[in-house]
Amino acid sequence: MTLVRLAAIASRAAREIACRRRKCIVAFLLLLIVASATSCRAVRTPQTDQRYVQQLQPLLEQFVQWQEIPGLAIGIVEGDRLVSAHAFGLKHLERPADPLTVRSLFHMASITKPFVGTSIMQLVERGHVELDAPVLKYLPYFRLADDRYQQITVRHMVTHTSGMPDVEDYEWDKPQYDDGALERYVRSLSNEKLLFAPGERVQYSNMAFEGLGDVVAKASGESFDDYVQHQILTPLGMTDSTLLVNQANATLLTWGHELDAQGAPFPSRVFPYNRMHSPSSNLHSNLVDMARWAIANMNRGELEGHRILQTSTHDIMWKPAHQLGGAADGQAAVGISWWLDVYRGTRMIAHEGGDTGYRTNLVLLPDKRIAVVWMQNAEWAAADDSHTDQWPQGPVRRLNANRGQPVADSRQPTADS
Repeated sequence: MTLVRLAAIASRAAREIACRRRKCIVAFLLLLIVASATSCRAVRTPQTDQRYVQQLQPLLEQFVQWQEIPGLAIGIVEGDRLVSAHAFGLKHLERPADPLTVRSLFHMASITKPFVGTSIMQLVERGHVELDAPVLKYLPYFRLADDRYQQITVRHMVTHTSGMPDVEDYEWDKPQYDDGALERYVRSLSNEKLLFAPGERVQYSNMAFEGLGDVVAKASGESFDDYVQHQILTPLGMTDSTLLVNQANATLLTWGHELDAQGAPFPSRVFPYNRMHSPSSNLHSNLVDMARWAIANMNRGELEGHRILQTSTHDIMWKPAHQLGGAADGQAAVGISWWLDVYRGTRMIAHEGGDTGYRTNLVLLPDKRIAVVWMQNAEWAAADDSHTDQWPQGPVRRLNANRGQPVADSRQPTADS
């Protein structure tokens, strides 16, 4: 696989993350290559097969050391099993006696968005929401400083084609915790202007997803956070996961980290949580639970007899809704809350997340039934190219040397070049 295609997916998946911080994503996706080239016995528990330990552990240890990442967790799913689960480092730099584990909870940031899309499609199945209905049908108080806002449909919002701008200030330093926070945020948008006519093109918008969360709340009759808990997290057995930080297991929570002016990591001064932004950002989850989410999606909406979406409905989510400009082969697209691409005939479904102190990734290859989840409690990736020859190119060359697998050339231009 070339770095061009893989890096492009990550770039489009989270426009809010600075282009200079792509090294982590490249490393993550190269690990996907390793996973896809490996044959491994499936296991029922998140215990890593020794072959994965031998192949991945040295790579991950080097990455953590070079990047000075406080905590990193990566899981690999094959079929319907989590076959590899690695956790390195600490939950919090100032708590050296509290190591990261495979159950440690991370702020998942924008990986929350496919849960919004799934919620919307559940309500479509039940006849409570119509994709092509105007948002005003469900939120009569929704207003923007542009008359074209009346044309915005649910479909526009869930495919990033509403024309709405992005959030400029999440107010992590002034979090709101009550059930009314999301509606208040939607009501506060009356001075916002559209960037373009609804449906004209794709423009990533966290703001639109906050609106979608409020649609879920009004159409279902319960708060967005409670709806996701009752209709997705609990049925799928994601027992540690929650959108409400005050309901998370405090002993499992991690803390985010940033870099100071000298490039040294330090614990973030704020935790990225605010119920105004639950739909775009607030999921807290871990490797074990995210593996269940990945399997349910690769099963087209079902896990262990619990179905959260009909297969035909789930299929709609992964159909290209709008092509993305700039892709060499024209196959990159946005679906319903997911980013889609095809490489050499293999579908790739992805989402990335990034907020203060955190970076997360989820990539699915549903036709190969492989998924990778990556979580780190650090918002940075490599800020320079000093280790380009060593990480990740060198180790991957060594791993693939005896497999006849093509290795991407790190000298090729990426989507950000």
